[in-house]
Amino acid sequence: RSSLRQALILAPPSAGGSSWMKRFGEYSDAFASGWMMLRGTRRRRGVDRGFVLSDHADWPGLLWAIEQTGAERVMVTHGSVGILVRYLRELGLDAQGFSTEYGDEEDSNPTAAEPEATTAGEAQS
Repeated sequence: RSSLRQALILAPPSAGGSSWMKRFGEYSDAFASGWMMLRGTRRRRGVDRGFVLSDHADWPGLLWAIEQTGAERVMVTHGSVGILVRYLRELGLDAQGFSTEYGDEEDSNPTAAEPEATTAGEAQS
């Protein structure tokens, strides 16, 4: 838990208030969605902060968002995990695939189902 202090954890809306979230202890939550452009959405969602960000991001949009955070370490949880991790590593970032218990999506990419995060030194297929 102490290693996650001041960490930014991105999770699907279904994680809010779950036992999975409770394991992190006290936290401040936010919601990122295109819906945040509408007045009152943050209040209705009951979150501390709201950020306007479409969840229908394309490749340039994902890369732009990652760059804008200034993050040196990026955890990828779904979609084309292996491809994005490999590309981010080529850019010099510490990128890792991270398996979550919220993976109802069908994904043919085997790295999305890995039981643990991989380290930056491990090969990603």
